[in-house]
Amino acid sequence: MQNYEINKYSVGTILNYVKNKDIAIPEIQRPFVWKNKQVRDLIDSLYRGFPVGYLIISQNPSVKLKDGTLSKGKKVLIDGQQRVTALMTSLLGLKVLDSSYKEKTVKIAFNPFAADDEDCFEVQDSSHLKSKKWIEDISIFFDTRFDMFGFMQKYCEDNPEITQKQMYEIVQRVKSIENRDIGVIELASDLDTDIVTNVFIRINSQGTTLSQADFAMSKIAADEKFGGNMLRKAIDYFCHLATEPSFYHTLETSDKEFMDSQFGKKVAWLKDDNSDIYDPSYEDMLRVSFIHMFSRGKLKDLVSLLSGRDFETKDYKEEIAEDSFNKLTEGILHFMHEYYFEQFVLAIKSAGFISSKLITSQSALDFAYVVYLKLMLTGEVDKTQIKHYVAKWFVMSVLTGRYSGSAETVMDRDIRNINAKGVVACLKEIEAAELSNAFWKVGLVQRLDTSSANSPALMAYFAAQIVSGDKGLFSPTSTVANLFGASDVHHIYPKAYLRKINALDNKTIYNQVANYTYLDTPVNIAVGDDAPNKYFKEAFESARTSGTVFGVPMTEKELTQNLKDNCIPSEIIDWDYNQYLSEFLPKRRALMAAKIEDYYNKL
Repeated sequence: MQNYEINKYSVGTILNYVKNKDIAIPEIQRPFVWKNKQVRDLIDSLYRGFPVGYLIISQNPSVKLKDGTLSKGKKVLIDGQQRVTALMTSLLGLKVLDSSYKEKTVKIAFNPFAADDEDCFEVQDSSHLKSKKWIEDISIFFDTRFDMFGFMQKYCEDNPEITQKQMYEIVQRVKSIENRDIGVIELASDLDTDIVTNVFIRINSQGTTLSQADFAMSKIAADEKFGGNMLRKAIDYFCHLATEPSFYHTLETSDKEFMDSQFGKKVAWLKDDNSDIYDPSYEDMLRVSFIHMFSRGKLKDLVSLLSGRDFETKDYKEEIAEDSFNKLTEGILHFMHEYYFEQFVLAIKSAGFISSKLITSQSALDFAYVVYLKLMLTGEVDKTQIKHYVAKWFVMSVLTGRYSGSAETVMDRDIRNINAKGVVACLKEIEAAELSNAFWKVGLVQRLDTSSANSPALMAYFAAQIVSGDKGLFSPTSTVANLFGASDVHHIYPKAYLRKINALDNKTIYNQVANYTYLDTPVNIAVGDDAPNKYFKEAFESARTSGTVFGVPMTEKELTQNLKDNCIPSEIIDWDYNQYLSEFLPKRRALMAAKIEDYYNKL
């Protein structure tokens, strides 16, 4: 069975389809991302008759209306958005949103005198506006009000070396761009949504593979009946404001329709938000909103539900599509809620993850927000306990790498279990199965056997130190919380010292995470490249005799506790490079794992 047809449509026909809304351009999260030169190149290719690639169009499935009749779905442009948008702005003079979410028009200038080896099209700049030879904007040729005779007469007066007959032929050739054919792959109208989804995510756009979330955004943006386009804007704007709060002032003046909608007030708080712990993407928003509202974890199911699919009968019904859009809208409003969002971020911070640099799994963060919303909306536990369970779920997810593999499959299973048993019971089951004594004593220790600076286990260790209020090594005042991100991590066995020994001159050896600790930069300089048995002996001797360590007040008792807080074996005072691999690393990993276990149990 043929799942598609290959047809050819003229540029003018495609633009008319878009203008008449016969084809919906899904404004997927990203705005118009092409560079102006890419627009110029597209116009030049069409002018010269070069191929410009295929567009791919999918037709939304026909849905059964409440009166029993079928409504034919709108055609959706699922690949080729950038090319079509480029044509709309350059040929029709329409404004588009650039990567900074500002409106612009890409104007293409044309030089009728260009020789064969010269560029006849250029992105408009001030030189074209001053030139009599350059036609500053080719969109005038595609305006239905274009006065051909008046234009040629004026141009030929300014450029007497060209005749009106020659100019007429040149203008007609430029106008012939709208008659150029573009190949269009039209997916069969009765094609199953799952198959269309698979086709969609296999398509590359600007070298980036599209995702289930991209397809869901397409379905949302193409909807006009159930508020999809405004919902798409809410998702888009929230994500942009989360990373760029100053955009709010632009939004206030550029999209009054959105600001007057139910979403406008919901995003206003972001203009004063400076936290970067959770700056969600549109995929994060869709995933969290969908999972906690629909109790499903796979975004391909969202695509089907927004199309109105009945999973039992396999047909499509308007009431399912309507209900799905309503539920998703409610979920998005929950996600955007200032109190919910800020309290969730505080829950993550309460677990010691005070910086985005400590976050190694966005998926774990997403599902933790799902847990927060479920607890908040169901009333399963007292509100004073919500942060406790959210923090534990998040840290458990990070330590076990729960959402690092087939995240959607695990999320789907977890949310179904939560829906059936509740968050508390599910968390206890996971802890019993995955956080056994063997995990803490063996599994976690093994996870600390790595040179990856972004190791989730290492981030959990730093979070544990932050929650405990631990001071940096050799510091009586500077906490790890203060030092994290503001100071470089220090090698306990200095890197330069280990590199002098041939057997240890390997970055996977000297950059072991169990060799890392935080301390003040002046102390780091004072330690230099000395062997541990040298600078630790000096530290203890100085603490005993003068009550200072590397120039800062610290007693011997405080120094001993300081080493314990930083999980440094006391025997290090006698160790050199001979004990680095055999003694130091294994013992420190075990101490770090024990600290993380204690921290987790106290969350």
